[in-house]
Amino acid sequence: MKFTHLLPVLLLLLTPLTICSQNPKSVAEYNNRGLTRRSQGDIDGAIDDFTKAIALKDKPSAMATVYNNRANARLSKDDLEGALEDYTKAIELQPSDFENYFNRATVLLQKGDNDRAIADFTKVIEMSPKFALAYTNRGNAFTAKGDVEAAIADYTNAIKLDPKASDAYYNRGTAYQTKKDLDSALTDYSSAIALYPKFGLAYINRAVVRHAKGDLEGAIADYTNAATIKPEDAGIFFGRGLVHQARKDLSEAIADYSMALKLDPTMAQAYANRAVLETLQNKKADAAQDFEKAFKLDPSLKASYREFMEGRKVP
Repeated sequence: MKFTHLLPVLLLLLTPLTICSQNPKSVAEYNNRGLTRRSQGDIDGAIDDFTKAIALKDKPSAMATVYNNRANARLSKDDLEGALEDYTKAIELQPSDFENYFNRATVLLQKGDNDRAIADFTKVIEMSPKFALAYTNRGNAFTAKGDVEAAIADYTNAIKLDPKASDAYYNRGTAYQTKKDLDSALTDYSSAIALYPKFGLAYINRAVVRHAKGDLEGAIADYTNAATIKPEDAGIFFGRGLVHQARKDLSEAIADYSMALKLDPTMAQAYANRAVLETLQNKKADAAQDFEKAFKLDPSLKASYREFMEGRKVP
């Protein structure tokens, strides 16, 4: 079962400029009303206020703050290009502020522009060497590029700077898992869970690792914990079904595949796996229906199961 990488963490800085007013006239007043509107969920109103503040002009440090705040608001609307432009303008106005580089890097990472994201995170680390989150997110960019060793080095630095960084442990675990270093991955997922006991993804990935290592009971326990945290995640029940199937506990496996299909009726592999178990239980009519659904959703599965069906004389 495929594991999932953690999404990069964004640091969105909301910076006031000291003065508030219901009838703004200055940069600071428009900026602060924009912040208030954003906190109330009025993103368009916030962007309008930040834009009016920008039109009035002020000293570079104040304008950099407003551009940064408008970028944050635009990011709330998934306007990555607009946010990127505003963070870039903030950097031009205040190049000594590492936070603007960090925010721009997170947007570049979201856009998949990994090389430019790495360059910005590197700039942040040069300016603020003890900023653990910059190492974590640069590690994510290296992971996205496929440079697993560089990613592990960055996650390790993040952990040294912040030993309570559960995300860094989790992400390093996924990197080790990519390298098939299952023991190191298991250790890191366990550390992430110890720091954050409701870390659903860490339970899922540790379950995958435990299954791969033959610890079926441990895998079932982890999937069960994950299911209490993420009860709507069909993949959890599918994964636990695989473990029950490996234990030859067919009834439990069928129950889990059925739950996975209840949550996600498009999961072709779950239909196919359930059909196999139904065939073993001599429920050939049920198996035939499930195979038909599986092959309709994913025709490529038919070749994989043809020999099984022929051997079992499934219609």
